[in-house]
Amino acid sequence: MDPIRNPYAPGAGQRPPELAGRDEQLRAFDVVLERIARGRPERSIILTGLRGVGKTVLLNALRSQAVRAGWGSGKFEARPDQGIRRPMGAALHTAVRELAHPDAATTLGTIRSFIERDAGPRAKLAERWNPGIQVPPTAGRADSGDIEIDLVELFSDVGGLAADKGVGVAVCIDEMQDLRPEDLSAMCAACHEISQQRLPLIIVGAGLPHLPTLLSASKSYSERLFSYQRIDRLERVAADAALQVPANDEDAEFSCDALAAMYRVTSGYPYFIQAYGKVAWDLAPASPITPDDVAVAVPEAEAELAVGFFGSRYERATPAEREYLRAMADLGERDELDDPGVGVPTSAVAEHLGRTPQSLSPARDALLKKGLVYACERGRVAFTVPHFGRYLRTQTG
Repeated sequence: MDPIRNPYAPGAGQRPPELAGRDEQLRAFDVVLERIARGRPERSIILTGLRGVGKTVLLNALRSQAVRAGWGSGKFEARPDQGIRRPMGAALHTAVRELAHPDAATTLGTIRSFIERDAGPRAKLAERWNPGIQVPPTAGRADSGDIEIDLVELFSDVGGLAADKGVGVAVCIDEMQDLRPEDLSAMCAACHEISQQRLPLIIVGAGLPHLPTLLSASKSYSERLFSYQRIDRLERVAADAALQVPANDEDAEFSCDALAAMYRVTSGYPYFIQAYGKVAWDLAPASPITPDDVAVAVPEAEAELAVGFFGSRYERATPAEREYLRAMADLGERDELDDPGVGVPTSAVAEHLGRTPQSLSPARDALLKKGLVYACERGRVAFTVPHFGRYLRTQTG
């Protein structure tokens, strides 16, 4: 089939041609936007899930809804090596510009004060970044040096500006689990304050499954502060639509048996659907795409995933960390580790390797920080990447 007309998009965060299975979240967010714009109370939103389930795609779709509603919006990706001042300030700078409020100068000055507070002459080059705000900093606002106080003042000023215009502001944060603990705590406090003030500013965050635990550890009231939405693999009907609708738009189709075969190999994970769908399209001689076409496509698709999706993550691990990962995979063959949230006991990993749990703590903690595993419950760890255990069981090095 013509590769130029191939509709599938297995890119990181790239919106698929058919955003299947997320209608409930999209409809609910429209309600949130309208309620907040009318001064009604609503919580900020946290999307959680494994890698490859489409959190970033959904986050971008929600931001687009905010833009269409006339809101100001901004987005950034959290990084463990960066504080919150620069990315949050840049996101809110974008949001305020989108609001196009005639009296935005003072608020822009607050944003600049917030960004530049820790960027003195001795700051690292990366921290001495010019935010591009052409107004002077607002002295005495969001510049105390206490991140919690400053973030509350920043959100209050931006939320107040949006309220004056009768709309709201949405700040989208991807990889939210990578925020520093003090920044996560400050953000919870700021969200708590603006919710009490009924100001129209919300956080829409996306992160790995352990993000709610991190939020709870930062502020006890975070359990009531956010609306938590678990983003999971697609049900069969939605997975079929993600393949069939784009194919139909190009005057092609999958046979019923081919759709069943695709669901078996992808397990309904959106990224895998796009990856396997793209290869199946390219290798199929004609429409409809058949189970035989899928069978031919599977080895090539798995080879591509082994390099880009799985291999790039595995290469980040040290030899000791790889040993830990392989032990998890070996145990997972018995304990169905590839199912999300199952995990294995850390004590079982230690026993499998003939080591004490304490001696393996450094490797486990490093894997947690790198986002390769997460603590699915106390004393158990699971992969953040679906099918990672299956991939590891094919590796010999």
